[in-house]
Amino acid sequence: MTEIIRLRKGLDIKLLGTPAKELTQAGQAQAYGLCPDDFTGVTPKPVVKEQQTVKAGEALFIDKNHPEVKFVSPVSGEVVAVNRGARRKVLSIVVKPDAEQKYVEFGTKSVQSLSGEEIKSALLEAGLFAFFRQRPYDVIANPSDAPRGIFVSAFDSKPLAPDFEFVLQGNELDFQTGLSALAKIAPTTLGISATQTSETLTKAKNVDLYAFKGAHPAGNVGVQINNIKPVNKGETVWTIDPEAVIFIGRLFNKGITDMTRVIAVAGEEIAKPAYQKVILGAQIGSIVDGNLNRSEHIRIINGNVLTGVKASKEDFLGAFSNMISVIPEGDDVNEFMGWIAPRFGQYSVSRTFFSWLTGSKKYSIDARIKGGERHMIMSNEYDKVFPMDIFPEYLIKAIITGNIDKMEAYGIYEVAPEDFALCEFVDSSKLELQRIVREGLNNLRAEMA
Repeated sequence: MTEIIRLRKGLDIKLLGTPAKELTQAGQAQAYGLCPDDFTGVTPKPVVKEQQTVKAGEALFIDKNHPEVKFVSPVSGEVVAVNRGARRKVLSIVVKPDAEQKYVEFGTKSVQSLSGEEIKSALLEAGLFAFFRQRPYDVIANPSDAPRGIFVSAFDSKPLAPDFEFVLQGNELDFQTGLSALAKIAPTTLGISATQTSETLTKAKNVDLYAFKGAHPAGNVGVQINNIKPVNKGETVWTIDPEAVIFIGRLFNKGITDMTRVIAVAGEEIAKPAYQKVILGAQIGSIVDGNLNRSEHIRIINGNVLTGVKASKEDFLGAFSNMISVIPEGDDVNEFMGWIAPRFGQYSVSRTFFSWLTGSKKYSIDARIKGGERHMIMSNEYDKVFPMDIFPEYLIKAIITGNIDKMEAYGIYEVAPEDFALCEFVDSSKLELQRIVREGLNNLRAEMA
């Protein structure tokens, strides 16, 4: 029987624009792009030039520090741009797709007949190792490490997030093949929701299975690791998204790198919130055009509303994004009396408004911060929504002051920026907690190197 872990802390933010369980096929985008910034901790080195033709699965850039880690094109076509920023930093590599896709053939393989090293080599060759992230530091994993384990969270509890059981339909065999491949590399743990019923998840093979019950961030893989077996100093664990597990399964079952995925297109400003089948790196305009309620005063988010990045139609679907969210910007709103007026239609964690009496009502929440940054107040705000055995406020203070000893004592090796997204949402001090945690992890990694 699957062990159920109940989380008492957290917060589900109910927004308008939940995607209907309807699947559409997005048309081919005019361009597909791979952005090195999506792969935290990587120093990119392009291995292609403009006007060069590539196949899907062929490397676009590599990591200078680990040249064996490739980052491959999601489509076949012509490289039309290698975009650079200040100090010649690589921002994106853009490919104009062929009408008929061509793939690098890696050959089908039986996972059961391969060793862990052989599977790792196959993933490196096909460019799929790039989807592994490691704790500590929440960076792209080092292939020379021997992780204590690999963790996969098969559900996303963030606002408007896609239902993975719906995404999984038609991909069950590939998902199980991917899990079996991971288990050859290191002991693999699969975290599922207590409400999920798909036998592919509840009866998954070759993994340790845990079910979680509770509000967001129950679906965060870091929260699951902390509640199963926390990461101690000197230990390394790898994490990978469930969609990437499907990519791995396709590699062994079909012999190609196929990065087609099902994403949610959701949010209040989407006319028909639903699911779309797209290829990783698609230009966002090809996903949202014709499905927006309006063209101005909106915020397009590459990802979810808590951890995603503000984007435009010219940007590309992120390598780790499982959704596109579109919400009101709020720059055209003028409220009489501001927060002083009593109301039922606005959401408030602190029960400033009477909306807390309306139960499961869904809310319109725009992108405004509604206040300026101020001194950090120790009010246990974070602790109420942070279901990890860590003191989040003390850890944030240690990061701000650069005290490495306290950072280690308060559990920085276990966390990633996304674990503090909900704390950032409820924070009355308006601090950019995810940015602070990211900087703290980067500084600690540089110090320990």
